[in-house]
Amino acid sequence: MVTTISKLAGAAPGSLRSLTVAAWLGASLAGALASSASAETLTIALSSTVNTLDPTQAQVVGTDVSVAAHLYSPLVARGPDGKLYGVLAESWQPEGDAAWLFNLKPGVTFPGGEPLDAEAVKWNIDRIRNPETKSRNRAWFDPVSEVEVVSPTQVRIKTKGPYPTLPDQLSMIFFLSPEWMKTHNPATEAYGTGPYTLKQFVAGDRLILAPNDKAVLEKPTFDEVSMRVVPEASARVAGILAGELDLAFDLPLEDVERIKKSGRADAGWVPSSRSMVVRMNTLKAPLAGNTKLRQALNYAVDKEGMVEALLGGLGTVSQCQIMTPAYFGFNKDLKPYPYDPAKAKQLLKEAGVTTPLKIDLEVPLNRYFMASEIGQIVAGQLQDVGVEATIKEMDFGAWVKTYAGRDMGQMALLGQAWPTLDADGMLSLYAAANPTAYFDDKPFDEALKAGRGTTDPAKRLEAYKTATARMCEEAPVIFLFAQPFTYGTSKKITWKARGDDWVRATDVVKK
Repeated sequence: MVTTISKLAGAAPGSLRSLTVAAWLGASLAGALASSASAETLTIALSSTVNTLDPTQAQVVGTDVSVAAHLYSPLVARGPDGKLYGVLAESWQPEGDAAWLFNLKPGVTFPGGEPLDAEAVKWNIDRIRNPETKSRNRAWFDPVSEVEVVSPTQVRIKTKGPYPTLPDQLSMIFFLSPEWMKTHNPATEAYGTGPYTLKQFVAGDRLILAPNDKAVLEKPTFDEVSMRVVPEASARVAGILAGELDLAFDLPLEDVERIKKSGRADAGWVPSSRSMVVRMNTLKAPLAGNTKLRQALNYAVDKEGMVEALLGGLGTVSQCQIMTPAYFGFNKDLKPYPYDPAKAKQLLKEAGVTTPLKIDLEVPLNRYFMASEIGQIVAGQLQDVGVEATIKEMDFGAWVKTYAGRDMGQMALLGQAWPTLDADGMLSLYAAANPTAYFDDKPFDEALKAGRGTTDPAKRLEAYKTATARMCEEAPVIFLFAQPFTYGTSKKITWKARGDDWVRATDVVKK
């Protein structure tokens, strides 16, 4: 049966959710949210599971990378105001067009006394760059040619050419102890210089963090931080209203208003830097080498109707690019693919497609805002033009393993953002060298290379204008919308909402 936007829009409030508040409250709170928040405990609900504690492999900012930020230290970090500040680094500056010099804070050590100095920084970056490590973050360091120890408190990162966004990218890199790594598994254990230490890790369920008494770079602000995996939005809403949670995200819009009116908690939303897309595997049939087919799929989906029906008009239809106006490199000249089923059918014929065309659509659950409903709408509207999309729903944690393992299906619903808010990072997700690109287009890659090859902002903008226009034309995704970032907070904390997915206890202030 075709699922249309109008059918979903007419559903009763809350009926789209798979687990009701009543059902969640009837379950054992001890199992779902044990150790309720005390005056000095911060309890955070994560919308999806933590895939790894190893910062070398961490890419999901809202879970894995944010957890790493509590346990380990980066050279620099991005604050709620969007600006970089030094953590391990006291200062940093470019040296010409092919190097950056970082001056480190002296005397920083791991818990056992090993120095976190320039040698440790070099070891960590070289480990990521080593192909044998199979780091998911290796592509970020493709422009790096060498890491040089100048002194115990100075490290020079040499690049193959200009790399103006290197400091921004380093905000997502955290440093492990080379000595500790010899006998431990960082995927399930932690040993760092961050404000917290790992007290308990139950995969798929919870993390309990305790203050790191030896932290010198960032001080802990709570006696305990409890991060709970609460995949159901209704359960997160119930937890906020019941006072069992202090901070929760990705709440249904109708519940944001309900929470605010309850007087028991606070809630709100801010514009997000995350764009929702249907990622196409352009390396697999039938999408490989068939631009007109990919364009047809874009014309087949009513993005404006989706924003109105699911987001109450709060989202913004993507302007034929994966970036929002918050990013450096946003192309304001591009326009969205209009909803035009007739054009879609015409392009399908020109593409040589015999309808009905059967194709799979993977929909990872418990991560993205109303993922199941978005998948239903997309599949229903594709069916209207002769494309039978079979929805394959799966847990986000299981899905991301296939995605990161270069084994994504023909299409998949995906939300994408990049904490640097720069086109270099965001567009590089589609560079052929990236193991999760599922896109190999030389003109696009050449434009990215040109953007990275200069420090001149005007030249960078021109290069990214070329790259985004090329991506719009080649359509490796169905461009959907930028989602609003919704959140709820308990009455005992103050938190400045940020739309870049970072979740840090150090951003939270106790009332």
